[in-house]
Amino acid sequence: MALQIMLVRHGETEWSRDGKHTGDSDVPLTPHGRAQARRLGGMLDAESFSLVLTSPRRRATETCRLSGLSGAELCEDLREWEYGAYEGRTTAQIREEVEGWTVWTHPVPQGETATEVGRRADKVIERIGKAEGRVALFSHGHLLRVLAARWCGLEATQGRLLKLDTASLSVLGYERETSVIEMWNRRNA
Repeated sequence: MALQIMLVRHGETEWSRDGKHTGDSDVPLTPHGRAQARRLGGMLDAESFSLVLTSPRRRATETCRLSGLSGAELCEDLREWEYGAYEGRTTAQIREEVEGWTVWTHPVPQGETATEVGRRADKVIERIGKAEGRVALFSHGHLLRVLAARWCGLEATQGRLLKLDTASLSVLGYERETSVIEMWNRRNA
């Protein structure tokens, strides 16, 4: 069976709900986020996986556990973008100081660049490239958007074109020998 990658964004946290950049802060799922994670299990339970990797952040590991997948390996490269001085702040708050700021186009003081996040995504792609069948990756919004862009051979910044909601499932795979996005941002409301 050809490699197929299921990208799972973690369930809702208070910070994701409020639009705050959440990188290294280990913010837990809200009650709604835990319910979302359990519903994700309904989208995944018929699937079998040769490899399950999760970001070490609690919101991702808890989403993985609540969705019913066990035996996941922690993968440090799946952690979210490091937002440095912008951790815990919303884009609107940052734009009060830096007009037109986005994580995709502007510096992140004391944080990562899109290129650096792209390198981590490339390491994940290289690792899962050795797997066969289905792989599940539990991670975060910006990281998964970068990973999908890199999967398709695009620059990391092209992830800006891929909106990704909490508790969503996306699928990467192949059309013949071309890496493609098979499904994007599906939610089980």
